[in-house]
Amino acid sequence: MKTFKMNTHQTKAEQFQNLHTQGSIFVMPCAWDAFSATLFEQANFHCIGTTSGGVNWVNGRKDYVYSTPASEMLRAYGQIASATHLPVSGDLENGYGREPESVASTIEGAIASGLVGGSIEDQHTVPSNEDLNNGTLYELPLAVERIAAARQIADASDIAFTLTARCEVYYTEHNDPFSIAMERATAYRDAGADCIFVPGLNNLEQLKILTQEVDCAVSFGMGATPTPITLPMLEDAGVIRVSTGGGITRALLGQLQRISNSLSTHGDFSYLNEALSETQINSVLERRFNE
Repeated sequence: MKTFKMNTHQTKAEQFQNLHTQGSIFVMPCAWDAFSATLFEQANFHCIGTTSGGVNWVNGRKDYVYSTPASEMLRAYGQIASATHLPVSGDLENGYGREPESVASTIEGAIASGLVGGSIEDQHTVPSNEDLNNGTLYELPLAVERIAAARQIADASDIAFTLTARCEVYYTEHNDPFSIAMERATAYRDAGADCIFVPGLNNLEQLKILTQEVDCAVSFGMGATPTPITLPMLEDAGVIRVSTGGGITRALLGQLQRISNSLSTHGDFSYLNEALSETQINSVLERRFNE
């Protein structure tokens, strides 16, 4: 009988937590379904994140508008967590509610779904366009309460849950977003966050200040940057975790669009040259249960 490699929930949680304290940088690829999680595991990553964007897009929904209910998103994340023996951390968006109680409920649901970590945004309203910085943040006292509520419910569980606090200030019209990021990151750390993530902060010198002053694990989202940024650069700045966010999903969707247009316009079937065979796909899934 085929057996799935057993790693208890607590063991996975400890593994994930230890990655944030070992002192060396690591990459956390973000899955959107069970197969992508399986491929990441077989590529020998140490952990997996999830991408709400990826889950939304492959289900025909827009991202960043919080249109998918928490229960549905956590169900998708649970399928990812059950597909791998690696630790899985969830993109929990804005906690699926304004009040601290809603955030606590989301953390509780994430743990029940098999996740060992998760991120909570402090964004009240999202930008109307990705090229505009007209989002708004929760007032700092409420934002801190939300992180504290997440920490309290996580600590009441039987696993070492790694809590990431996200500061979305770079998607607002603040004149000095870095100072706001520093203030909020410090407050979130004091409220119980294990890791800080400031999307949009791409300045390496400022990242170095953040990692030194906040004095806790800092995550970086690898996306489009004004100038190329490498892992050694980020490690030198003190970053411990690098997340792919929705980038891998977007890359694959871009490839799908190119294939579709080429097939429709030119009758081009050359995409089959790089396609996995059915045997290869089945082999990937068989390895998942035999390792």
